[in-house]
Amino acid sequence: MRMNRRTNMRLAARLAALLLVLLAGFAAPMRAEAASDSRARTILSAQWRFFRGDAPAAAHPDFDDRGWTGVTLPHSFNAGDGEDPAYYRGPAWYRRAFEISQIRPDRRLFIQFDGAATAADVYVNGRLAGRHEGGHAAFRFDVTAFVVPGRNVIAVRVDNSASRTIAPLGGDFTLFGGLYRPVSLIETGLVHVDLLDHGGPGVYARTTGVSGDSASVAIAARIANDSRARRRVRVTSRILDAGGREVARDSTALTLAAGATGIAEMQARIAGPRRWDGVRDPYLYRVVTRIGEAGDEVSVPLGIREFRIDSRQGFLLNGTNYPLRGANLMHSARPGSGTAVTEAEIAEDFAILREMGSTGVRLVHFQHPQAAYDEADRLGLAVWTEIGINSAVEDTPAFRANARQQLRELIAQTYNHPSVVLWGIGNEVYSDDPLVARILRELHELVRATDPSRPTVYAHCCQADDHPKAMVTDVIGFNRYFGWYQSAGNTTIGAWADGFHAAHPERAFAVSEYGAGASIRHQEDPPRTVVPDSFWHPEQYQTLYHERNWRELASRTYLFGTFVWVAFDLASAGRNEGDRRGINDKGLVSYDRRTRKDAFYWYQANWSDRPVLYITGRRFTLRHDRAAEVKVYTNGGPVSLWLNGALVGTVAPQDRIARWQVTLREGPNRIEVRNQHGGRDQQDGVEWHHVPAPAAMTDAETGSETGRGR
Repeated sequence: MRMNRRTNMRLAARLAALLLVLLAGFAAPMRAEAASDSRARTILSAQWRFFRGDAPAAAHPDFDDRGWTGVTLPHSFNAGDGEDPAYYRGPAWYRRAFEISQIRPDRRLFIQFDGAATAADVYVNGRLAGRHEGGHAAFRFDVTAFVVPGRNVIAVRVDNSASRTIAPLGGDFTLFGGLYRPVSLIETGLVHVDLLDHGGPGVYARTTGVSGDSASVAIAARIANDSRARRRVRVTSRILDAGGREVARDSTALTLAAGATGIAEMQARIAGPRRWDGVRDPYLYRVVTRIGEAGDEVSVPLGIREFRIDSRQGFLLNGTNYPLRGANLMHSARPGSGTAVTEAEIAEDFAILREMGSTGVRLVHFQHPQAAYDEADRLGLAVWTEIGINSAVEDTPAFRANARQQLRELIAQTYNHPSVVLWGIGNEVYSDDPLVARILRELHELVRATDPSRPTVYAHCCQADDHPKAMVTDVIGFNRYFGWYQSAGNTTIGAWADGFHAAHPERAFAVSEYGAGASIRHQEDPPRTVVPDSFWHPEQYQTLYHERNWRELASRTYLFGTFVWVAFDLASAGRNEGDRRGINDKGLVSYDRRTRKDAFYWYQANWSDRPVLYITGRRFTLRHDRAAEVKVYTNGGPVSLWLNGALVGTVAPQDRIARWQVTLREGPNRIEVRNQHGGRDQQDGVEWHHVPAPAAMTDAETGSETGRGR
């Protein structure tokens, strides 16, 4: 649940009028006032104490943690070593005190963790409130029975050690540990929307029919009665448009036994609906469900949309072609903070994806924070989201139960987001054992029973394209790196795709990963063929890789999606290549988000409607060859080039590229290009320095390594 400023102010007023938890240190507790069944949420961000290591006695409320480090959430204990091959994987403890003025018998108190990697044991006043296994989903515990009037202590043992029972078992990424997403306390009345429904909102809304005149929406709300008496309640759901105006409502009465949970089912009709139409028009409604007149209330997003995936036409949204093109997003981790990022940083990542012209995004290899799905809804990016079945599986009851749990959590927590169109149940499980297909089949069937409105998908690699595990899901994705990991003698990505399509014409498929490494510090033009695990990853090679591959993918309209690996450079502690160890540098944007690589602008020129005029090779600032190619990406008209103030010529771009061969003078050279896009002038410029190469310089030394970024 995202909290904006207005919501926080509203909650602050409610806290002053009602009883709730007082969290500002150890100030005097506030007195409870009027009774109400409404919900209030308080974020626990500051005043945590942290210790990296194990301290079993830390669960006790009187444990002395004064020697621990003070931290503010979100916090990852791998923020400083996440790129180190020996990064810490083990237990750590977090503790925090808070005060409650009194315990009211007509209220319930829950604690919510938006993410704790990867296993968390939660203690309240020394008593175990619950354990959660899985580092990427939200979870809640009812702590009503554990709190006392006055001082209370929450202690959390978080452990990101490798485990054979918790997915993911492997992966080419750092598994950051810690309380790296927000923690909050939620107070409700005794009858409330279910907070123990796999961490989800407890309300499920889906479009059951849509036309130009109306849309039918089915709403199911899980209502929990934590009182000791039978209760009959009225549940009302209102649908609000983007301006907050009510456009539909329905209500129903529900009788609940003491301690029981039931489902209130409602139907609503929206006249003249406006559809959620991806980036073309990402229009959102909201469903607000309330118990009684002033009881518990939950709000969830609603997008009116229909989609289907066709093996010949690709992805269709609201009846029209909508190819999913974009990138894989591992997480919004940053140098120095790891996965402990803010909602503003998450929003920045999605804004960059949209700036590039993306229409979709694959959120890998685990569940992402709610803010990510909110941004995808708002911007119109169709989402492939998936659980942490990655690299390996275990055919044990404990692992299979954990995989099912993670899938249920993913569905419950992201069900209402219209951006979500695909349930991913795995990625690149390397084993050839038939048990892999059996486990995938079990997960596929769970989706079919839980949410048949969205197809399942698996990202396949490393065995035959028609391997049994590639045939389990409704649609399939392939991770294919022709021109990077495959040798030059292998086929091209286009020829491969045509071959699979011809052999399996009824099988809808996507390219779920393709990409190449690039260091913005490594410059060489023209680049030689790169050895992927070497320490030389010139940016120009990545650029040519994406030019070649996108030209082939763009013409294959039967592909329902194409996703570059990867949007941003990412921490991968096991890697040692490119310009530094611990980083997978296949991103189109640097790890710190400061530099968009040349290939980013290649896609922007092809995918985006915004004006693009971009000189490539701009970081190759020190050149030993006088002869140079000026290459420009543009989606505008003819481009004119000036070299050192003199007009070289004007050329019409071919396939979004304009080129010139020029001769540099010794010393600085100013290069400028101009054209028009939609009747508006635009220009770009760079400066390259020509320094004659020493006579003894070898071919391997003619490249340039520079830290200068755009």
